[in-house]
Order: sequence, then structure tokens, then C-alpha cells
Amino acid sequence: MTGRPHSADVVWQRPRAGREDRTHAMGQLGGTVWLTGLPAAGKSTIAFGAEARLLSSRRAAYVLDGDNVRHGLCGDLGFDAQARRENVRRVAEVAALFADAGVVAIVALISPEAAGRDAARELHERAGLPFLEVFVDTPLDVCERRDPKGLYAKARQGLVKGFTGVDAPYERPPAPDVWLRTASETIEADVDAVLEALDRATAALPRA
Repeated sequence: MTGRPHSADVVWQRPRAGREDRTHAMGQLGGTVWLTGLPAAGKSTIAFGAEARLLSSRRAAYVLDGDNVRHGLCGDLGFDAQARRENVRRVAEVAALFADAGVVAIVALISPEAAGRDAARELHERAGLPFLEVFVDTPLDVCERRDPKGLYAKARQGLVKGFTGVDAPYERPPAPDVWLRTASETIEADVDAVLEALDRATAALPRA
């Protein structure tokens, strides 16, 4: 499920328990819901809304939020292009581990490059884990009006460099599993769409 180790002495240790055992213990299948979109598109709000809804129905879920992971897991990374690629790679690996454990991992991450999102999907598919790419397609002008951290304004003034949507590109998903147009929909409707897609993605898979 992970990439090739740097040393030949690092060997994958096979556990006594398998995914079926973990699925049985959790009472559910794990999977990853990956929300991508411009800064201030609403990814975190939708992610935490989906998490709350899943937990209220006694389904294990955890949000890997773009800001939150930089307080620990990715706290050593900067914001240049290479560091952001590594940020996406690390989050994808952790999400896959959560999914393998039987938890629904909900990722809220700008993840501006299609290659990084595709690699996250391939990682899950190789491991036989459900993966949903959710495009939170909020128009740039709406994101700028929200601007809760004031970062768009700083980027426009040249105080923040390499800011996605201003002086760094965002590669729109051509065929996301879920396409949310949050300029016209409510958060609850967006959460509904995400969870309905998650249920469809796991319905055909064997349950405990």
C-alpha cells in the first residue's frame, strides 16, 4: 500500500489480522473521500459536516484537514511546489491507512495538481480501497469574497507568493466522482451528495 522503501532491509510485516477482521470489528468498510478545490471553497466545512453526520450514525470517520495536518504530520513542509506535492503524498498515505483500518477518511486539501490526486486514487485502488474525488467547485470570486484568512488579499498585494488561484494554478478535475457547485447549494445538500456517493461506492463491496 506504500511506495518502495529506501532500504532493502525494510520489509513489509504481514499482520495476523486482515482487512476482513478489521471490517468485522468496525462494523463497516473504510474508504477515503478526497475534497479538492480552491482556497476558501468550503472543503473543510463540508468535510466536518460529513464527519459529524457519519459519527451520528455510528460510523467511524476522521477528517484530515489541510491546515490541521500542517500542525504535525506535515509541519516540517513549506509551501513551494515540491513541498506541496509531498504534503499531498503524505496525506494520501495516512488516508489509505485509515481506510484500511475501517475508518472513513475525509480529506480536505486544495491538492491543486491532478497528478497528486491521481496518485492518491491509484494508491487506494492498488490496495482495493474505495476512493472518491469530490470537486468543491466554488467560483474564484466567491472564494475571494469569503477569504476568512485574508490570504487572497495578501496574495493580490504580493505579500503571499505561490497562492493557488492567484499566482499558482489549480488543475480542475475533469471527471470527479462528485461535483459540488457550492455557490448555489447548501452545505447540507453538499454533505448529502458526498455521503450518497460514499454509500454507492461501498454498496457493492463485501461487508462484515
